[in-house]
Amino acid sequence: MYVGRDFTELSMTPKTDWSDKELAYFHHNLQQMVPYLNSEGVTIHKEIVNEMMNRGGLNHKEASWTNGSRIHYE
Repeated sequence: MYVGRDFTELSMTPKTDWSDKELAYFHHNLQQMVPYLNSEGVTIHKEIVNEMMNRGGLNHKEASWTNGSRIHYE
């Protein structure tokens, strides 16, 4: 279960200030709803994807004992 800031708070926060977990969580949710998004939703999703790309993606370079190679938001 996601524990973090809700979308209302994040919508007033620049994407550069979002954590990797917040980006991953809301990207996953919006990705599931792409066929149903209006133009505003598509724009928000595109901004999230662009921020993820600006950060070089959200994958860890290597897995370790404490984390895998993907960001887990749950």
